Amino acid sequence: MLLEREGVLGALADHLARADRGTGRLVFLHGEAGVGKTAVLDRFALTARTTAEVLTGWCDPLSTPRPLGPWLDVAPGLGGDVEREMARASGSPGGLSHVLRLLRTEFEARTSTVVVLEDLHWADEASLDLLCLLARRLSRCRVLVVASYRDDEIAPNRPLRVLFGHLAGVPGVYREAIELLSLPAVARLAAGRGLDVDQLYQVTGGNPFYVTEVLAAGGAGIPESVADAVAARLSRVSTAARDVAEAVAILGSPAPVPLVVRLSGQALTAADDLLSAGLLRASAGGLGFRHELARRAMLDTIPHARRASLHAQVLELLRTDPVGGEDSAVLAHHAAAAGDVGAVLVHAPAAARMAAAVGAYREAAAHLRRAVAVCSGLPPGQRHSLVEQFGQVAAVANELTDAATALRSAAELRHAAGDRLREGDDLRWLSYVLWPLGRCAEAVEIGDGAVRALDDLPPSRELAEAYVNMCRLGTLSQSGVANARRYAERTIALGRELEDPETVWEARFHLALTRFVCAEDGDPEAAWTEAEAARDGALHAGFVDAAAFMTMLMGMCSAWHRDHGRADAAYDLLERLSTDRDLLSFGAVNRAQHSYRLLQDGRWDEAAATAAAVLDHPGPPPVARVLPLAVLGLIRARRGDPEACEPLAEALAVPEPNMTLLARAFRAEAAWLEGDDERASAEAHQGLGAATGHTDPWLTGELARWVFLSGGDVPAVRAAGPVALELAGEWRSAAQRWEERGCPYDAALARLTGDVPALLQARQTFAAFGAHAAERIAAARLRARGVRSGARGPRAATRGNPHGLTTRQLEILRLVAEGLTGPQIAARLHLSPKTVDHHVGAALTVLGVHSRADAVRAVFGGNDR
Repeated sequence: MLLEREGVLGALADHLARADRGTGRLVFLHGEAGVGKTAVLDRFALTARTTAEVLTGWCDPLSTPRPLGPWLDVAPGLGGDVEREMARASGSPGGLSHVLRLLRTEFEARTSTVVVLEDLHWADEASLDLLCLLARRLSRCRVLVVASYRDDEIAPNRPLRVLFGHLAGVPGVYREAIELLSLPAVARLAAGRGLDVDQLYQVTGGNPFYVTEVLAAGGAGIPESVADAVAARLSRVSTAARDVAEAVAILGSPAPVPLVVRLSGQALTAADDLLSAGLLRASAGGLGFRHELARRAMLDTIPHARRASLHAQVLELLRTDPVGGEDSAVLAHHAAAAGDVGAVLVHAPAAARMAAAVGAYREAAAHLRRAVAVCSGLPPGQRHSLVEQFGQVAAVANELTDAATALRSAAELRHAAGDRLREGDDLRWLSYVLWPLGRCAEAVEIGDGAVRALDDLPPSRELAEAYVNMCRLGTLSQSGVANARRYAERTIALGRELEDPETVWEARFHLALTRFVCAEDGDPEAAWTEAEAARDGALHAGFVDAAAFMTMLMGMCSAWHRDHGRADAAYDLLERLSTDRDLLSFGAVNRAQHSYRLLQDGRWDEAAATAAAVLDHPGPPPVARVLPLAVLGLIRARRGDPEACEPLAEALAVPEPNMTLLARAFRAEAAWLEGDDERASAEAHQGLGAATGHTDPWLTGELARWVFLSGGDVPAVRAAGPVALELAGEWRSAAQRWEERGCPYDAALARLTGDVPALLQARQTFAAFGAHAAERIAAARLRARGVRSGARGPRAATRGNPHGLTTRQLEILRLVAEGLTGPQIAARLHLSPKTVDHHVGAALTVLGVHSRADAVRAVFGGNDR
């Protein structure tokens, strides 16, 4: 009996109807474990099959998922080319591109089709990447993709949460929730059972699986757990049937029937009791428990020694007579569960290679981690190689701390073995990992050690890559510009000798970009054009990783220079590379830089939302957090939010050279807005003290501005752009230049040193932005000139709100209406719970109400929106 599901079934039917008209959609169907997602999908599929083809794939609850698992399930229904390409699961990183092209062609040619992907919370990284890429291309397809997941099992570091971030705001992507059953629905299910319905509802919480398990247990009372309910049902089946249940629990759902028969030693008829009792269900893939919770409950009843023995039997069965082809991920899973070290060392590295080939680096790292944990008995060379592989894959998977530990260990092992070539390459990898961890000085030191280890050896690709690494570090730090150029020249010579175009393109890029940043040759535009040509050359030659890194640096420099056209072009290209070419790890860095770009443009709400999204991204490296923290803190400071100091302080915790200078400038502005000129000047001077003669003059000029606006003497530093005009006292020209660059807030700052009309214009700009502290400073300067500024009136954000609330108060009340608690709202908005309470209290006062519920009704009415 399917109760209270008419709404979600109707919504799915509507999505299918719209997809059938040529507007494809991706729908995430979510709810807690046991809420009935599979039952809803089964009912929907039954109806949909009357007008559409339905293809279903499953994500398996393996300790490490199989790459492209659910897509391999649906591939047979998508044509031979797609099936063959997915079955190969091979190629270089970025190998999903060909699969994507085939799928896109197939989807665009199809009539009405539904693709169901069940249990996405267990999906591997490659499956999610492919779904992300497809979601952006469904708009011209008659395809509805429905993906189910448990919303109570998405930890902050889960790849699924990353997917949601990438798809935020993408047209054609929707979410539909399956809610718990109401008390009347539970009462209807329990009718005639003689049970206390209130107690049943309290124990189960309205979870359909729990309710049906308790009812199926058939006892007079209500068991305390699902395990008790499942055990009660199993107690009524035959021993043969229980053997089958154990086999299915060990194999996972769905379990191939031949394997179930061989593992259990029972005829298939032994499963009849389990099917009729509703514990198991049959599908095209085999036998499976009706719900994963039941499978886990079944596993818990099997003694540990017997579980290990059953896994060992499965491993032997799959090795001697594989069903449906040998799958290294499945073999590695059973080998680990069986405690078979030899099998783990065979199958885990093989599974890692398959996972890495399709971009599932988290899964590849998990497999290698499992192998490294038991590799002590291997010969030294094999053990060293395994540790190296894990370190490199973990680095790509953004598991940077583990990568650094492994790579340091690998370098020490290679040093002890006298293998200078591998030692140098491991040190180069370690240096590459240390920078995003915020250990920038150590990264340079280790990178230099890599060069020393390799320089005395014959010319090699490893040496060229070590040179390129030093180019990158020198460009990033700016203090090492001379080193960057020296290594770039050496790289070009070596790269040509080795016929290695990738390293040559990178070296040419860094030579050009350092000339542009330092503005030393008098023709920065020519330097930029050369950097752009090097980046494009690398991209057209297929060196996508290198081109993405160059694009990231170009976007960063463009943002410093307030060059919105170039910044937007870099953002768009890097966003395209990070999605179309499976380089999703660049997404967080790209959006962090974009938040800074939006801040300059005066789009503060968008900037804050973008920065918060980056910070919510699971596991961004410390360096990638600095800029969004600084942006978020500065916006709060400009708006007078008392929580501004927290993110600005956190932004300084990572000593990345350029980001530290920006953070100091932002902190100087925050102090100036508070009226603390002495602290503002001190912050700016600290930033200037960390600058070098090669630091971008836009950054040093930004810091000097705050010494100047705080009443100090203009520091003798290089400055560029409109700031240089400000420091020279040419406020009118500076303001005009800022306006031309699309930076209205900066133009208003320049006018603060101007005449009365300029001050009035600056005050008006600040008011429009809700920049209350700067508005007060402008008003004070007007009063000092003898001009009475008059009553300020309500804030700009408040004037546009008929209820008289600020933007922040309205935002918090909207989250209250969605059912979030104070701590949840604080986490969502990166505020403290105390600040949230302060805003709520202020909103209640403005609205003249006494409770949050009353406030929600007053603002949003009956719809709470």
